[in-house]
Amino acid sequence: MTLNSKYQTLLSIIRKYSSGAVAFSGGVDSTLLCKAVYDALGEKGLSVTIISPLIPQREIKLAKKSAVSIGITHKIITITELDPMVKANPPDRCYHCKKIIFRSILRAAKEEGISVVFDGSNVDDLKDYRPGLRALKELEVVSPLVEADLHKEEIRELSRQLNLKTWDLPSYACLASRIPYYSVITGEKLSLVEKGEDYLHGLGFSQIRLRHHGEIARLEVLRDDRSRFMNPEIMDQVSKELKQLGFLYVCLELEGYIMGNMNKVLK
Repeated sequence: MTLNSKYQTLLSIIRKYSSGAVAFSGGVDSTLLCKAVYDALGEKGLSVTIISPLIPQREIKLAKKSAVSIGITHKIITITELDPMVKANPPDRCYHCKKIIFRSILRAAKEEGISVVFDGSNVDDLKDYRPGLRALKELEVVSPLVEADLHKEEIRELSRQLNLKTWDLPSYACLASRIPYYSVITGEKLSLVEKGEDYLHGLGFSQIRLRHHGEIARLEVLRDDRSRFMNPEIMDQVSKELKQLGFLYVCLELEGYIMGNMNKVLK
């Protein structure tokens, strides 16, 4: 099946519903889904973005810009406090977090007369440890990209063809994913991670993870970026900046960034 055929299949899946709300992070997957919902449903489509301590401000700004570019109605929901189960950071933290987030989105959709909520999970997400998918199933959230059998690279290529500026964005994940399981999530830790990653993005490292291990900042960059990172001048700059933020030690994960690295303890 060609990519154009898959996109038409995606539109057909969405058109089974008279209206729909997209859980919109502003990332590659949810942006393509927003575009498809707008193409399929027009004014009966809604995008909903959650603002919470777990979401970097740069992603919120991007979501706002993307919604305007697509033309879809955009609603913002702010969650100021973290649930105790999310703070405790167990291995199924994502399940509890998604349950709270999608209940909020479902309420917002209902207020607008919309009965179904879409999320941007794709086929590749089913291969990773994703406890949040259980919450989506329990709440009857629909995953059109999965139903259309779309993989990440296909979503990127479709996004490029549709002139979506998000097509080559790095993969997103909430800030809690930088903190090891069972390490309590605090506002201070989340702020440190966000500030550190913002600094590293400013140095040109597009895909970066700053893992918070107490006094230690463990950095992951793309494998192809490791040689550039190992420049003594860059290493000195990064070390100085992160130590000024509050870390005592700064280290680099030698094998580079691999999605799901923090899940290794579960295997």
